[in-house]
Amino acid sequence: MTDQLKTAEPGPGGNPPVRAGLSPRKKQQISRAVQYVILVAVAVAAVLLIDWASLAQNFAKPEVAQESLPELFTVALKNTLIYSVGGFVFAFLLGLVLALMRLSPVRPYRWLALVYIEIFRGLPALLIFLMILFLPLALPGFEVPGGTYGQGILGLTIVGAAYMAETLRAGLQAVPKGQMEAARSLGMSYGRAMITIIIPQAVRIVIPPTTNQFVALLKDSSLVLFLGVSGEYVELTKFGNDLASTHANATPILVVGVTYLLVTIPLGYLASRLERRQGKGR
Repeated sequence: MTDQLKTAEPGPGGNPPVRAGLSPRKKQQISRAVQYVILVAVAVAAVLLIDWASLAQNFAKPEVAQESLPELFTVALKNTLIYSVGGFVFAFLLGLVLALMRLSPVRPYRWLALVYIEIFRGLPALLIFLMILFLPLALPGFEVPGGTYGQGILGLTIVGAAYMAETLRAGLQAVPKGQMEAARSLGMSYGRAMITIIIPQAVRIVIPPTTNQFVALLKDSSLVLFLGVSGEYVELTKFGNDLASTHANATPILVVGVTYLLVTIPLGYLASRLERRQGKGR
């Protein structure tokens, strides 16, 4: 048996036989058993050391969780989706323009797009939202269209477009060049060929990563709280934070976290399914 210790032939001079070392498979089994033991020990220690009653009192108090309803869904989740969907739509459109500029034969267009992408991918998203908050001070009299909703959507658009541009550029470059050549040979202009042939194919290619981008924007929508939103404009994170402060209890934070997961986990699963399907299609 390969898993058992093997006895070597006696050495010169009648020396005792030398036992061979453990086989790789046996070593792997022992290593795995040790890991399981450590995992069980950590789990048992956690069960014994954590004050579950105090944890439940501070993070899972039913009456406090009930206080979040129905506004959790009718106000906070609704506003989160408004900010996220609005930011995603405009980020997609701006990202598409930037991607086309990056692929343009006109050098200044490529430079402008590259500068935008590098700057806004390099800056923290929080800093961008703070800039939007202080924008009226820098430009007296200027107001972002749409009020509070407009400010939140603008912040997510600026953040998302820089990442979306690179995703869309990769999609456009993944479309076979023969598609454009065939369209031009049929008499289509460059612009019409891009709109009717190339861009639709590129969009289909990048559906999985753009789904992940939407999930990222959904989580980034929590930064809207730094715009000082209140009342009917609060999103999930601001809503949970305010309710937690009111009750001096962290249960609303947990409730909000579960609400985020109810949206992001299905979307993440959808993105994975789309990626697998796209991989099989190739």
